[in-house]
Amino acid sequence: MQRMGRVIRLKPEVIPEYKRIHAAVWPEVLNAIRDSNIRNYTIFLKEPENLLFAYWEYHGADFEADMRKMADAPRMKEWWVITDPMQIPFETRAPGEWWAAMEDVFHTD
Repeated sequence: MQRMGRVIRLKPEVIPEYKRIHAAVWPEVLNAIRDSNIRNYTIFLKEPENLLFAYWEYHGADFEADMRKMADAPRMKEWWVITDPMQIPFETRAPGEWWAAMEDVFHTD
């Protein structure tokens, strides 16, 4: 299992809508996440900076392949059409990233 964290900005004017849609995520989106070997997925919002921090545990063997599989799920594509315009990616993110990856520097159980 690999712990992963990602960060992105959220446009302030969409915060209520972002919270509303995440209170009732489509079942097909949840299935696509699970089918991609992601567990314990959580998104946190830090206001007033409007930072979204996502955390999950990856239980698969090929993260890139699982992310391609998720990206190919029809309802996930629809979900991202809605959510992507709400977000502001960091200019410093790595090539190919939307949410910027974060380094795991400490963990304790």
